[in-house]
Formats: sequence, structure tokens, C-alpha cells
Amino acid sequence: MKLHELQPAPGSRTPRKRVGRGTSSGHGKTSGRGQKGQKARSGGGTRPGFEGGQNPLIRRIPKRGFTNPHKKEYATVKVEELNRFEQGTVVTPELLKESGLIKQIKDGVKILGNGELNVPLTVKVHKFTRTAVQKIEAAGGKTEVI
Repeated sequence: MKLHELQPAPGSRTPRKRVGRGTSSGHGKTSGRGQKGQKARSGGGTRPGFEGGQNPLIRRIPKRGFTNPHKKEYATVKVEELNRFEQGTVVTPELLKESGLIKQIKDGVKILGNGELNVPLTVKVHKFTRTAVQKIEAAGGKTEVI
């Protein structure tokens, strides 16, 4: 196959409807909008969620709760996942992202105390749990809050 032989899948591309171009075109006069009424007018139609004047569903359902706009979301890493690093490594959020332990740094990185750590490491991240600090220091490592 060559570049000039490429074609879209049959039926995937339809020619656009040219309305208002005379009666013989099949889309003349009212341009496929029918006779009169709200949908025939320019700008006609209703907004999304409109139910003909009936109280819309979004207004009938009770609203509850509150979403804090200032909430911080941390990327979490378990202590046991740090065993993949060599002894004496300085673990930073950038290193965690490079190694694939976290996808995004988000508002910071938090180390959780799940599992055991067998390698002494220097860990520099935004937050630690109390158990994570204990386990890192028990393994001979250091913790540092950025």
C-alpha cells in the first residue's frame, strides 16, 4: 500500500449537508427544520437537563456534603516498596517517579508504614507516617521532610 492509495473506511466520512440552497437540493426553504416551532427558530431548542418546565432531576435530588477546594492529595508509597533501592540511596520524589513507584507527584509524596524495610536509605519527601519514620530509622536510614 502506498500513501496515495490510503482511503478512509467506507461510510466513515459523509459529505456535509448544505442546507438552504434551493428546493431542488432537497434541503431548501426550511432547511430540514420543519414548519415553525421552537426548534425551527435560530437559537431555538432547550438547555441540557430541561424537562419542559417540570422541576428538573438535578433540582429534585437532595444535595449533601462539601468539597474542600484546598484539599491536598498526596502520592503514597509503602515502606516495603523502598527495598528496591540500593543501600545509601537518597530517595526523592523525582527518583520515585523515575523508578515508576508513583505516576505523579501531585501535591507531594507521603511514605506509609506498610511492610518492612531492610535497606538503610535517606528518604526526602513531603510527609511520613509515624510508623514509616520508625521503620526507616530502625533500618539505619534517615528521614527528611522537604
